[in-house]
Amino acid sequence: MDLNIEKKRILYAFFFPALFVAVLWFVLGMEEIGGADWSHWGIHPEEVDGLWGILTSPLIHANAKHLFSNSIPLLVLGWCLFYFYKDLGYGVFPILWILSGTFTWLLGRDAWHIGASGLTYSMTFFLFFSGVFRRYIPLMAVSLIVVFLYGSTVWGMFPIAEYIDPNMSWEGHLSGAISGFSCALIFRKRGPQKPEPEEDEDESEEESDEDEEIENSENSEHVHRKEH
Repeated sequence: MDLNIEKKRILYAFFFPALFVAVLWFVLGMEEIGGADWSHWGIHPEEVDGLWGILTSPLIHANAKHLFSNSIPLLVLGWCLFYFYKDLGYGVFPILWILSGTFTWLLGRDAWHIGASGLTYSMTFFLFFSGVFRRYIPLMAVSLIVVFLYGSTVWGMFPIAEYIDPNMSWEGHLSGAISGFSCALIFRKRGPQKPEPEEDEDESEEESDEDEEIENSENSEHVHRKEH
């Protein structure tokens, strides 16, 4: 494998997640500079006005601490998505975005839900289950890495999280998990797949030669016995 091509692939896969995180920090900076509160651009469940939040809520964060907690996972998971799943990742990412927001709008409590946490959960579950469904060792290794890094976040998608942090949108996390699992299931036949076992031509030829030798030997023995 050409190392230069591989380096370009690594950098190329990192470009979009890095750009996306930079945009999030830019949005937060503009909000802070203007002294504004853009929470109303989040998702407000079961209200028509809150539907816009399906598109805009991942861009809005409460503060720098909130955004920082999402930035590293977005970079790591985003790189894994675009590196290991290549072109499929660019099609799946917007679907995860829309699905996680839609489920949040359907399942969430009466509040404004903001932040990219739903995206991080959706990518986590997509990467994990995609490796499991494909049963392809390199992708299963990615699944194990994801579990090792972010497996503990699973507790953030249950109502108990509300008692730990009342401002945490566990519904958004759960919605992201549902979206990631659904996409992994739907797209399991697309993208990288476990290679089909190749038949060894040399072994086949050797077996054919051996069968031919045995057949010739049996024929000659049959002729010899007939002469007697």
